[in-house]
Amino acid sequence: MFQHRSLIGITLSLIALLPLSAMAKDDALSHGRYLIQIAGCNDCHTPGYAESGGAVPEAQWLTGTVLGNRGDWGTTYATNLRLYFTQLSETQWVDTAHRLETRPPMPWPSLRAMSDGDLRAIFRFVQSLGPAGQPAPAYQPPGSPAVPPYLQFPSQN
Repeated sequence: MFQHRSLIGITLSLIALLPLSAMAKDDALSHGRYLIQIAGCNDCHTPGYAESGGAVPEAQWLTGTVLGNRGDWGTTYATNLRLYFTQLSETQWVDTAHRLETRPPMPWPSLRAMSDGDLRAIFRFVQSLGPAGQPAPAYQPPGSPAVPPYLQFPSQN
């Protein structure tokens, strides 16, 4: 009888934990979504997001853009994060984000300052969206012709 009650107690304890783990997952996704919004990721990585005041369906978020950012560094394009994150594990993403140094206008110092928990939440949220879209155009070094459309940043010289 004692073993039977112990087994029931353990089973009930495990069942009680299931909603907590689901809730923790939902919390991580909500936190990741929140960080994507407040950190401005969508402003560059989601086509039309900034221009529409954020009125882009979530299903279209973070698919990169063909809008270039041209300056003394060359021409950069916002990466399709939905495809990029399929190439990394969560641990690889956290390690990469903490070491990232990239070209303007990417605010990499802000990304590097995020906690591991914040970066993991971002990773989980982006992965929850699933892969979508096409890769962004490749970086063009200084002096290379930029294909429109692109934003021209003032020269620092």
